[in-house]
Amino acid sequence: MKDEESGNRLGSYLRARRELVSPAQAGLPPGRNRRVPGLRREEVALLAGISPDYYLRLERGRDKNPSPQVLEALARVLRLDDVERTYLLGLVATRPRTPRRKRPEHVPARVHELLAHLQIPAFVEGRAFDVLASNPMAVALSPRLRPGRNRLRDLLLDPEEQAFHQDWTKAAADFVAALRSTIGDDTDNPRFVELVGELALSSQRFRALWARHDVRSLDGGTTTVHHPVVGELRLHRDKLPVGDVILVVYYPDKDSDSDEKLRLLAALAHTEPAGAAHDRPADIPDPKTT
Repeated sequence: MKDEESGNRLGSYLRARRELVSPAQAGLPPGRNRRVPGLRREEVALLAGISPDYYLRLERGRDKNPSPQVLEALARVLRLDDVERTYLLGLVATRPRTPRRKRPEHVPARVHELLAHLQIPAFVEGRAFDVLASNPMAVALSPRLRPGRNRLRDLLLDPEEQAFHQDWTKAAADFVAALRSTIGDDTDNPRFVELVGELALSSQRFRALWARHDVRSLDGGTTTVHHPVVGELRLHRDKLPVGDVILVVYYPDKDSDSDEKLRLLAALAHTEPAGAAHDRPADIPDPKTT
């Protein structure tokens, strides 16, 4: 993370991505005595149609304003998808960055009311995957969806959360890549700095995934989880922006086996004491809460 800390985010990203492209993927012979994983710098330069010296300057942060044409060529060589290509283009500053206002993430009152009425698991998360509010069905699905928890921290450090996901390896990779995409150029945000620092110290898996510089969006989709009471659930996920926060809902196919199991969870959730609200009065979760 040395280059990132020094501000050379473009060079750090280029180096990480070229190490993930094999010579065979780039149409090159494997050769012998390769001392680096993936492509060499001169190979990237050759395939992108730029000089090796110029590419070296890009990686070392000596030239931070390559043209869009150069970036497009590098994106092609590094086999970047649309999300990764957009991220690469965004690393080159074309105008002075306007500092963002540091303000608490706020859950509107109407969203609290909506959560109370929804009969499916629903919760509100912040940009760093902090759970800011949730309804009883969300907590019935997973007790780690209580306000004050952090979804990424639990995914990487909590054995119960890891067992909850059918494909934990993919889930962890998706969440870390989504965090990097969300951070973007907001690298001095105190919450992001704190979370990345904490996970870099406590999770080897996070360190490995973070070093890859993967970026992707984590929006709608379908996931399979293992609930300790009702067993396997196949659920769709939608994420809906509400101001500065995200409303997340999980729901099954109508009249499916998962639908029946979710109804059972709803019945169990209604047996909890009345008034057991899962809304946290403060707008920013305590990062030390687990």
